[in-house]
Amino acid sequence: MPNTFQTKGFILTILAYAVFWVSCGPKTDEDQIRELMKEAAQHIEKKDITSLMGLLSDDYSDYRERDKSQTQDMVQTYFSEFRGIVVHLLSTQIDEIDLPAASIQTDAALSSGAAKALRKLVPVSTDNYRFEIELIKKQGRWWIRYAQWKHIGIEELFPESLSILKKLFPDK
Repeated sequence: MPNTFQTKGFILTILAYAVFWVSCGPKTDEDQIRELMKEAAQHIEKKDITSLMGLLSDDYSDYRERDKSQTQDMVQTYFSEFRGIVVHLLSTQIDEIDLPAASIQTDAALSSGAAKALRKLVPVSTDNYRFEIELIKKQGRWWIRYAQWKHIGIEELFPESLSILKKLFPDK
């Protein structure tokens, strides 16, 4: 009969290995897509237009038929008009992955104005948007191929988005 200490040690070793393998294993398409959305939000906040445009596929277009170059001009105008852009990525729903394509919807709350350090002291108003995005996977990487967005009211947010927004802004 095995020693209880040895049995517990063996079980803990197996559990540790399983956790390590799962956390270090290859990222799923869903993980990669969510990371792409976080990366896009970071580039917007930093006003890093070069890196942001680097997330778009060469054949990118939007719902107003703007290509990648025209989209860059539009984003540059937006960046010049607003200071202190903050993107609160709320929720990303993956509608379909049918390799090499995927379609997703992402809710985001955008705000601009006072420096980040002052945001806790100053009441912040956000504009909520729903982005409908089509992605293409090429050479093992996801690219944004098409985007459509619309301003939405708080009542139109995904339930998980509303929950996140309420945690960020308890007064809303």
